[in-house]
Amino acid sequence: MSTPGAPHAPAPQAGAEGAVAALAARGGTLAVAESLSGGALTAALVAVPGVSAVLRGGLVAYATELKRELLGVDADLLARHGPVHPEVARQMAAGAARLLGADHALATTGVAGPGPADGHPAGTAHVAALGPRGVVVRSLLLAGTRPAVRSATVDVALALLIQVLDDPA
Repeated sequence: MSTPGAPHAPAPQAGAEGAVAALAARGGTLAVAESLSGGALTAALVAVPGVSAVLRGGLVAYATELKRELLGVDADLLARHGPVHPEVARQMAAGAARLLGADHALATTGVAGPGPADGHPAGTAHVAALGPRGVVVRSLLLAGTRPAVRSATVDVALALLIQVLDDPA
């Protein structure tokens, strides 16, 4: 229900609600490092009431040197493969967890489009989810417009976090 004259805020994404609830139930905390999603992942999480109980913070490291300088991504890895690589996503997640003091982290990197970049086609995405038992990385080739690629990447990241939280091993 909306109040007449009140600004209308977008509804939280279902995946974000599930991720926040799962983290809260486990007493977990979350850090986010974004490149491809440009803040959309953190925005989806922040739209969920009660997120302050779990979210430590988010960082958009769009420039390659910021991935190295702020998140600790290996300079040799970046020189060899560029910023669009699954290991870059893994290291971004680890850096975010360390920097922001969280026990879970998400990271996104890739090419939203509309054209190729760094030798990768538009729609290339690497998403990492870190938890106490390690890091899981998903590499994707998504179809669609720039907004569609970014949105799908956010959805995959949230689903991957829930998978990491549900992993009993």
